[in-house]
Amino acid sequence: MEKIKIYLDEDIRPLLAEVLRSRGYDVMSCVEKRLFGLSDEAQLRMAMKEKRAILTHNIKDFVKLHKKLKGAHFGIILSNQTSFSLLLRRLLKFLATASLEKVKGQLIWISDYK
Repeated sequence: MEKIKIYLDEDIRPLLAEVLRSRGYDVMSCVEKRLFGLSDEAQLRMAMKEKRAILTHNIKDFVKLHKKLKGAHFGIILSNQTSFSLLLRRLLKFLATASLEKVKGQLIWISDYK
């Protein structure tokens, strides 16, 4: 089972990447890589190039991109704006069971991981 790798969109605090990496997860923040200011599609394509699922708060636009690409991506993880601690808890629950095979081409609602 191949582990999932995560790409954080620019609306996600880079601190999340630091915390998740300290727990052994492979996480890249577009802000840390200075890839901010790109279009949503460019961010998703960067995640795809890196074979990463993207985590974003930008639900409306990424649902449209998912439909446009017909699921040809490595996963789109959607989250409403929420506290850092709640997002971290939900993401850790998700990552405990996630694999690349399970999320490839899928829309994942992080709110389902309570």
